Amino acid sequence: MNALRLLRGFNFMYFALLSMFITFLPVYLDDQGLQPAQIGFIIGTGGFVTIITQPLWGMISDKKKTIRKILLLLVLISSVVGYFLYSSSSFFLLILFAMLLYFFLMPIDPLTESLNFSVSEAAGVSYGSIRTYGALGYAVTSLLTGYVMSYFGAHSLALLFVCIGLISFLICWKMTDVPVTGKPVTLNSLKLFMSNKETLLFLLLVFVCSVPARMNDTYLGIYIRELGGSPELVGQAFFLAAGSEILVFALSFWWMRKGKELMLISIASVFFFLRFFLSAWITDPHMLAYLQIMQLLTFPIFYSAAIQYLYRIVPVEWRATGQTVLALLFFGVSGIIASYAGGFIYESYGAQTLYLSISALSFLGMLFGFILYWRYGRQK
Repeated sequence: MNALRLLRGFNFMYFALLSMFITFLPVYLDDQGLQPAQIGFIIGTGGFVTIITQPLWGMISDKKKTIRKILLLLVLISSVVGYFLYSSSSFFLLILFAMLLYFFLMPIDPLTESLNFSVSEAAGVSYGSIRTYGALGYAVTSLLTGYVMSYFGAHSLALLFVCIGLISFLICWKMTDVPVTGKPVTLNSLKLFMSNKETLLFLLLVFVCSVPARMNDTYLGIYIRELGGSPELVGQAFFLAAGSEILVFALSFWWMRKGKELMLISIASVFFFLRFFLSAWITDPHMLAYLQIMQLLTFPIFYSAAIQYLYRIVPVEWRATGQTVLALLFFGVSGIIASYAGGFIYESYGAQTLYLSISALSFLGMLFGFILYWRYGRQK
């Protein structure tokens, strides 16, 4: 039980770091005077870095048969880099430290999720009972960061980031590693996994649904500020979004069913479409913030179902790498397109056109998901 408590605590603190990076990096860059296209360039380039670094650390974890030691290294370096990022103002330094943080912080996500799933299986508890604490950490820190930024200035985020990072490191230091599989890691097993038609179509579905979600993550804070909202309101918006995930993750043992993952992903895509379509027509920043409570019907259902589906089809010795592939699509490849294309659309045509575009893409993802369920899900 001590292992579960430590892992839940680590989830809380790591996702607190992630909220400061994903949620407030665009807001921080906007505060430093960067334009939407420049912000999109930094975040999009970070997506290219993620494409390299997430598979790299996933492969190292599988080869070395350890997750904890890799996490210790990544958390420590990320804490230091994050401090310098939020202390910087020049365009060159912002790019440099943002790229370094993408290199060291983003690979922690798939490794943590792999640890969550393995420990939950071994302990006989639901994945959601652990992942709930990540959603709680994301929610609480989003709210806290908004107030800290408003009352103490944007550069005060540097001290907050390094403090949370060091606490994460100490918790990880006390954690134990998960048992590793006895099966050897081979390229043939990965090749077999990646050559399966159902697997490729599933990964394509994840990609199509991820692009609009990542566009919203990147530009929502800027959109709220453009409508006249404060940094506190940005924090409140992401607090509502992440906070709404808590109940969904906590009750995953009740609603998650093996063999129904594709249906759940498709249903989540329906609500992605509705959420983004409504966002395009809202002109009041507070209403836009309150709309983020629809997160409870989108991301937690989508991501939990995708992880469970992936773990049913991936070879056991490639679980960490398989989780990395999923995170790579959601945070890496999709993030590149979301940032570059989103920045161009936002700066050239405005936020309404951006949100109408991503709602249309979510609609395509919804149709694709139902087609895959009809083709594969019903058979299972």
